[in-house]
Amino acid sequence: MLEKLLGFAMVLTRISAFFMLLPVFGWKTIPLRIKVAVTVLLAIFFSIITPHQLHSAWVPTQQMSRPHSLQLNWCGAILLIANEATYGLALGLIIVCIFSVIQLAGRIIEGEMGFTMAQILDPLTGEETESLGSLLEMIFIILFLSANGHHLFLLIISRSYEAFPAGSIPTISVMASGVIKAGSAMFLASLRLAAPMLAAFLLLLVVLAVLARIVPEMDIWFISFPLRVGLGLLMAAIFLPFINGFVAEFVDWMAKLLPL
Repeated sequence: MLEKLLGFAMVLTRISAFFMLLPVFGWKTIPLRIKVAVTVLLAIFFSIITPHQLHSAWVPTQQMSRPHSLQLNWCGAILLIANEATYGLALGLIIVCIFSVIQLAGRIIEGEMGFTMAQILDPLTGEETESLGSLLEMIFIILFLSANGHHLFLLIISRSYEAFPAGSIPTISVMASGVIKAGSAMFLASLRLAAPMLAAFLLLLVVLAVLARIVPEMDIWFISFPLRVGLGLLMAAIFLPFINGFVAEFVDWMAKLLPL
């Protein structure tokens, strides 16, 4: 009985740590009861269908009536649960880094538009964020969910137990390498997505510099602000169709970066 409870606790720990960091499941707008209910149901399901490796949590003991019984090693059990929490947090953090690509690209664009100080309260996360980056992120999440992206989260959990059953997780170096690579991919992908807009803003600066030389009495700063805002909104509208293509790349990145 104790072995089954320990196996369930390990499965519940990994799933809870994983879903705690997910961009969609971790929103504050989702009631806590629903989060707890979904997590417990998934833990019950995966604890039934997945094998456990709990050998390090049990030690043999010699008794008169039960000469070959097992006794729970509490230190080993706590260590196994801590390892499961670390592995779940690593998986969730990698997905968060990949999800942040769209929002980071929006922040780069807003910096060129001059909207760095214009912040709004995100009703989903309860944190202050930029308006354009939040809009692009919401559009990406809608496209992601419409493509059954939430099924991908369940597939990640399932494959994690196929590769590393409860009680067996990758080494710290493997998990740290995946998180570092995800952070690097986040910055590179954000710059790649924002590169066309940065090129457009660079061209605008060149045009404004030429106008400043041709017409010195013109107030370039006063004219540049509405031009930068208009160009940013125009480029953002052109950029929106490419978000749908990023959903497919999102799956490829997770397959390469997740320690599964």
